[in-house]
Amino acid sequence: MLKNSALLLLVVVFFSVVSCNSKYYFDEYKSVPNKWHKDSIINFKIHPPDSINPYNLFVNLRNTNAYKYNNIFLIVEMVFPHGKTVKDTLEYKMAEPSGKLLGTGYTDIKENKLWYKEQVVFSESGEYNVNIQQAMRENGMVNGVVELEGITDVGFSIEVPKHKK
Repeated sequence: MLKNSALLLLVVVFFSVVSCNSKYYFDEYKSVPNKWHKDSIINFKIHPPDSINPYNLFVNLRNTNAYKYNNIFLIVEMVFPHGKTVKDTLEYKMAEPSGKLLGTGYTDIKENKLWYKEQVVFSESGEYNVNIQQAMRENGMVNGVVELEGITDVGFSIEVPKHKK
């Protein structure tokens, strides 16, 4: 009897935790091989839930201590179902001036949730494509960093704004 009660409690706790994460409409990660090549594009295919409500969009990165920069430059491109393309070059802070990496996590892997766009309404029905590419440069260098070390995963998420829950 006690064993069944413990199992039931475990199941209830699991579903409670999982259901609390309902703010995410889309949340997906893709692994990066040992180094993120400048020509490697990470692609996410998205089918929005509706064409009326606004959503917040995030780029998510997981990195290790091998990441040696205090910032990161990304090219993020959104391709709409009917062909329109919006391309942004974005810069995000990845470390404090002391060199301590930002992000969450208690191990050597840090997770960074980076704002991409807020209050986005997916007005076109159909499949959207989000392409993410690293665009790092070293100070004083014209050519970009060919192989970026320390990024282990690139993710993209779509959230229901907090006031909409």
